[in-house]
Amino acid sequence: MAVMAEPRRILLAGVSGGIGTAISQQLAGRFPEAQLLSISRSAEPPAGLPVAEHLRADLTEPDSVPAAREFLADRGAPPDWVICCCGILHGGGGGRGPEKALNQCEDRWLLESMRINVITHLHLAQALAPLLQRHCPLVWASLSAKVGSIGDNHLGGWYSYRMSKAALNMLVRNLSIEWGRRLERCCVVAIHPGTTDTGLSKPFQKNIAADKLYSAATSARRIVDVLANLDEARSGRLLFWDGEVLPW
Repeated sequence: MAVMAEPRRILLAGVSGGIGTAISQQLAGRFPEAQLLSISRSAEPPAGLPVAEHLRADLTEPDSVPAAREFLADRGAPPDWVICCCGILHGGGGGRGPEKALNQCEDRWLLESMRINVITHLHLAQALAPLLQRHCPLVWASLSAKVGSIGDNHLGGWYSYRMSKAALNMLVRNLSIEWGRRLERCCVVAIHPGTTDTGLSKPFQKNIAADKLYSAATSARRIVDVLANLDEARSGRLLFWDGEVLPW
């Protein structure tokens, strides 16, 4: 049985990104009665998005934890669904990007990858944790990446991105264990959305087959489908966009 097939309150972090924006639109269409809360570094969510209330916060910063906690506490019951879309692959505008070899690795870029791909999710979890109620079901989803799977890595390269996503996957695993003990019903997962046509993947689309490059709307629909059908047996797993369990 699904943990929470019809959420009443949803928290979406990273709403300003391509997938985050598409997920918000998908959620509004699927669950028109649900209250959608959002967090991003922007003062306002993208124009036209169906967001009930928005918090401007940089989740890489420690002070975002009490700010996000207060934002959620002021709105009553904790969210049923939490979706964290925060992530980075390249610096954009000719900035840093995936390393092909060890000698291209730089401390600064690795630490930046960890800050955005891992710390944002950690801080959001820390904000939420004191508000969780034992009898209230919870679905948590962190957008991760298949390249963060150690077992699936047969190509190498992309050091910072792979390392940071592997660390995110471990965070998700730990959360699933801790919150699984605290809550009567919960499912905490990492989800690989597939290669999606957004700014994050744009520099790397040249060699992607047309049928393997998905629109943001398609990826959002698939992600919401997976969340709506999650059961506790898949808690603590890395999932493909179709719900298949991927190796750690």
